[in-house]
Amino acid sequence: MSDERTDLERMLDDLFPYRQLMATQRAIPEQGVGRDAVLTDIASMAKAEDAVGDAGRVSGSLYSGDHEHYHFLAQVFEHFAHANVLQRDMYPSATKFEGEIIAMTADLFRNPQPIGVVTSGGSDSLVHALYSYREEAREVRGVRTPNVVLPVTAHVALNKGAHWLGIEVRTAPLTEDFVVDVDAMADLVDDDTICLVGSAGDYAHGLIDPIDRLGELAQARGIGLHVDGCLGGFLLPWAEELGYDLPPWDFRVPGVTTLSADTHKYGYALKGTSVLLYRDSALRSRQYFSATEWPGGLYLSPGLAGSRSGGLIASTWAAMVTMGRQGYLDRARAILSTNDLIKAGVRADFPELRVMGDPLFMTAFMSAPEADIDVYLVNDALKERGWRMNSLQLPPALHFCITGPNTQPGVADDFLADLRIAVDYAVAHRGEPAKSGAMYGFGAMPDGDQTLRMVMGGVLDAMHSTAPEA
Repeated sequence: MSDERTDLERMLDDLFPYRQLMATQRAIPEQGVGRDAVLTDIASMAKAEDAVGDAGRVSGSLYSGDHEHYHFLAQVFEHFAHANVLQRDMYPSATKFEGEIIAMTADLFRNPQPIGVVTSGGSDSLVHALYSYREEAREVRGVRTPNVVLPVTAHVALNKGAHWLGIEVRTAPLTEDFVVDVDAMADLVDDDTICLVGSAGDYAHGLIDPIDRLGELAQARGIGLHVDGCLGGFLLPWAEELGYDLPPWDFRVPGVTTLSADTHKYGYALKGTSVLLYRDSALRSRQYFSATEWPGGLYLSPGLAGSRSGGLIASTWAAMVTMGRQGYLDRARAILSTNDLIKAGVRADFPELRVMGDPLFMTAFMSAPEADIDVYLVNDALKERGWRMNSLQLPPALHFCITGPNTQPGVADDFLADLRIAVDYAVAHRGEPAKSGAMYGFGAMPDGDQTLRMVMGGVLDAMHSTAPEA
């Protein structure tokens, strides 16, 4: 029987499989659903959705993969799930947990002063940093038309934050090694530049920008430098300790004034925490907000968030202290050696592909110029064989970000074997349109404006109104 569904219908079926399997709640039920029934449905969904990730066939996303670790963190979370860290007189434990998370992170990244804040994730950290730099530039230098200068590969959350905060974004191109061209950045700086940004490593290719040269440029121009270590930050220190050759990137570099890193990635905490560190407290104070004349009382806030669950802060602290240095080193060793195998395999056995730079914890690859293959066709074939890669654009590429589940025996060999099949498929189907494109957060999605319209329009509509009754 032919498949007569539209593209939107197929997409909805992929994104909303439960609309055919379970009751769709369009309003709060008159009588509450039994807890046992809810837990049964939840367990069924979790088991099905974890299967591909647990098998080690997913790029990024699942950084630990250890369900005993998840269970332990959930137990810790339970004790403080209801606690509001805004109410520190009731829950002083939150002050201990948050302060020690910041202190441990500052020690790891060689910041002599534990000055920082725990945020809800990498994007939150980046937006807070931008806000602090904007406020400092306005109050100290009188800047009224602020701009930020960053690599084209800097995380797009910076563009989002700049959009919200009224900051112009100036993007610098990359060198042949896929790191930022520092001379090009220098040409973009003017009297209204509030800060520079470099990545360690960037989302697309996992590469570390020349942070030492950026630090020199920042100091010469009298501005700050933010290092976005949201992806690789909690892995790079262990790589250095294991003997990998890393360029300088943390607070040991003069000129670095802020650094962010996500505890919910290679810090192995639950999703929803990141740490933003400052070199000095004066810059951090720029992110504070106070209101003295509000009828509700004197209001003081260190950042955007108001109420927060103490469960996430407690479980993040618990992840860090139970992992310990040896635990982080052991996991880093497995991740880095797995990436070494994949990177070497692609370089040695795939003349059709080019590895982008020399990344430590992921392998990003594009078509070799002489091969001229469509990497999205490669992704189509990998997806058919159960792999979920991350698709990139400008140029078209894929990356495999190595995490805990990918270090299982045989996964790297299986990937390289399936990659050979996928590349041969792309060669055989050269010139045909690919099903895949490059959309952040999705393993394989059609590209172009049609996809954006479907995702931002039809899919969002479906979330609220178009799912059929079970």
